[in-house]
Amino acid sequence: MSEIYIRVQELLDERGWTQKYLAERTNLRTAAISEICNNMRRSINRDHLEKIADAFGLTDANQLIELRTEQEEK
Repeated sequence: MSEIYIRVQELLDERGWTQKYLAERTNLRTAAISEICNNMRRSINRDHLEKIADAFGLTDANQLIELRTEQEEK
């Protein structure tokens, strides 16, 4: 089975940013950022993804989203 994985926490770690800092840059609630970072959300608003991608300066959705298979998760 495949799972969509949002790489926000990895991107934060790479840049040395906090979830609070990203929330301020995107104007999203800190709780929403936390849920996204922990891949707890079953659905994510497209506008939220666009704001996050803009905050990180991403130009490719693959930099933010991965499709992981069961084998990759182990």
